[in-house]
Amino acid sequence: MSKSWSIDSWRNLPIKQVPTYPDAQALEAVEQELGSYPPLVFAGEARALKEKLGEVAEGNAFLLQGGDCAESFKEFHPNNIRDTFKVMLQMAVVLTFGASCPVVKVGRMAGQFAKPRSADTETINGVELPSYRGDVVNGIEFTEEARIPDPQRQIRAYNQSAATLNLLRAFAQGGFADLTKIHRWNLSFVDGSPAAERYSKLTTQIDEAVAFMQACGITADSAPQLRETDFYTSHEALLLGYEQALTRQDSLTGEYYDCSAHMLWIGDRTRNLDGAHVEFMRGVKNPIGMKCGPTMDEDDLIRLIDRLNPQNEAGRLTLIARMGADNVFDNLPRLVKRVKAEGRKVVWSCDPMHGNTIKAANGYKTRPFDSILSEVKNFFDVHKAEGTHAGGVHFEMTGTDVTECIGGAREVTEDALSDRYHTHCDPRLNGGQALELAFLMAEMIKKERDSIRAEQLAASA
Repeated sequence: MSKSWSIDSWRNLPIKQVPTYPDAQALEAVEQELGSYPPLVFAGEARALKEKLGEVAEGNAFLLQGGDCAESFKEFHPNNIRDTFKVMLQMAVVLTFGASCPVVKVGRMAGQFAKPRSADTETINGVELPSYRGDVVNGIEFTEEARIPDPQRQIRAYNQSAATLNLLRAFAQGGFADLTKIHRWNLSFVDGSPAAERYSKLTTQIDEAVAFMQACGITADSAPQLRETDFYTSHEALLLGYEQALTRQDSLTGEYYDCSAHMLWIGDRTRNLDGAHVEFMRGVKNPIGMKCGPTMDEDDLIRLIDRLNPQNEAGRLTLIARMGADNVFDNLPRLVKRVKAEGRKVVWSCDPMHGNTIKAANGYKTRPFDSILSEVKNFFDVHKAEGTHAGGVHFEMTGTDVTECIGGAREVTEDALSDRYHTHCDPRLNGGQALELAFLMAEMIKKERDSIRAEQLAASA
């Protein structure tokens, strides 16, 4: 690895999960064109997110990160953006109350177009073609023409990201995020849920809190915090040519920020210490994430942390654990213990999706709701045992009523998977399942917080 970083130093290092474009000149022309476009986000916004994530790292806030497995051109619609944003707001209110702390909301939106794949090609009925790598690279249709990587898709991805961000900012600041409105949505969800009785206690407590604030004169009219919210975007920084093209030098600090999103992360397949992705990410000043799977070695993890966060800044690095429900206790404790022992400041987040993928009897790829919940619970249990902060969760989800993950109170069965299986890649939680998880997590967090408070009171008595 070169000791000095530059915006293109990654090009001299080994790289994985990047397609081979048949026309190098066309690719270069697109990257130059993107380099002349306005940034999608601003350096100051990325710094604000880093500050908030610093509070998460210190145990004073909670991270909620969620959105599409892979955004698509076909499903690009304002209603889909609105519905995902709406569910994340609902989840955030429930988690805020349960955790008694701010919830930092980060969407897998406005840029989550590229997907890593386990193989460069796939074969169907004896025909072998390049793998689908997300709409920013090639088409999902199983034809030779569709699977050719096309750099013009990057322009379309930029334009869709810009439009998505415009709508998200309007929703966040234009009254859609009004607390009382969100609470009414949650009440409606609970009333229609088979698990209504279980969730009603929590909604009643929130209802009482909202009524108390209103009685004290704290309303959406008097307190902007009740009608507006901060919402950030993120995606896996896989297509480094695209990321470089949207990287800008901040005029205030002179530092480089990847202005394609507020937060970027490195996947489990591309976290090579001396690889291109780690090299690029170490130089941009955005808050960044890194997936940690069961194969992660403790020594390698410390080396990666030091490469990506040499100043040990709280909020700079989020470690996203993706173990699988049955592997959490076998692999997560050793990583948490080592990071704690070395004094590294990180956010620990749980991705309970990728390690719990199964194939149903009818051939559909799916994820059981119970396995997802189990991994989240095990994640919290590990951090409680180690005396560390379970900082957040990372979900692949949508606000629409898809049938992609089995289980939940409004149970999706294997037979029902074909009804509304719309994902372009991995199965997502639907809006009801995502919100149900938020209620269940809020129960867990609140119970733990109440237990800690009781112990503190007993100790001071």
